[in-house]
Amino acid sequence: MRSLKSVLFNKAVRWLVFVGLAGLLRVAAAQGAVDLSQFEVERGPDEVTVSAQLQFELSSTVEDALLKGIPMVFVAEAEVLKERWYWSDKSMGSATRQFRLAFQPLTRRWRLNVSTGPGPATGLGLALNQSYDTLPQALSAIKRISRWKVANTSDLDPSQRYRLEFRFRLDLGQLPRPFQIGALGQSEWDVALARFVILAPEAAK
Repeated sequence: MRSLKSVLFNKAVRWLVFVGLAGLLRVAAAQGAVDLSQFEVERGPDEVTVSAQLQFELSSTVEDALLKGIPMVFVAEAEVLKERWYWSDKSMGSATRQFRLAFQPLTRRWRLNVSTGPGPATGLGLALNQSYDTLPQALSAIKRISRWKVANTSDLDPSQRYRLEFRFRLDLGQLPRPFQIGALGQSEWDVALARFVILAPEAAK
């Protein structure tokens, strides 16, 4: 069994890494990478939901890759955590949504596959396929997240506070290997954001 000192140290490192990543991604967003014009977390009678409106533009490098037939996969993740000073934070619910965007040369249309399910696995649960005439139309569907269920309210203690972490990124790990190597450390491929909010106890509202 791990010692209390080890647990506290690992917890502190995890928190510092997340806060540091969030700070770096906010800087990137300020430079035009990704931002949020809307971000709302609702702790309703039955479920905790997330609504968000993302703002970002793809670089010419990413667009060129899409036009050459390379699909791009964007991933949104949300997780409700119970903070515990004596142990790792406990996950109370999570969800993952995967957006696979591809250009169809024969029809000159954009194909978007959206799969959603419980985190951390992607590609599980419900799936939706939609075609669009233009890239901006397809990106608009990716940027808009409406009342996305993350956790069941019945699993949360009304007297406790929780932390909701939200992340969005272009998943470079799903690119073909040559593109993964070329994209490593290149700002043209930076499409990522991390935010967190505190869900206050119901009695404190």
